[in-house]
Amino acid sequence: MLAPYCETPPDRATLDVTPGPLVLEFGSNDCGICRAALPLITEAMAGCSMPHHRIQDGKGRRLGRTFAVKLWPTLIMLRDGKEVARVVRPTTVDEIVQALQVFEE
Repeated sequence: MLAPYCETPPDRATLDVTPGPLVLEFGSNDCGICRAALPLITEAMAGCSMPHHRIQDGKGRRLGRTFAVKLWPTLIMLRDGKEVARVVRPTTVDEIVQALQVFEE
């Protein structure tokens, strides 16, 4: 299984200039939907070598707002600091795998 959502998010300015692929996952450790999606995300990310940041989101947390996150979990795929795909509240492994395929293009 993946580590819990991190309380200390990366800086947006750093994310915007990070080269290569990067997956941001916004959610909450107390969210039932996030816990239900965890096995799906774990399976989909199992063969991936790109960085994956699990970020605790919620009231007063600005990073999620800068990415217009409204529902949890939300996975955002970045390439060279730019969003290339997004999955909101995944219900299947295939949804996530399909979004990750943008990194193979």
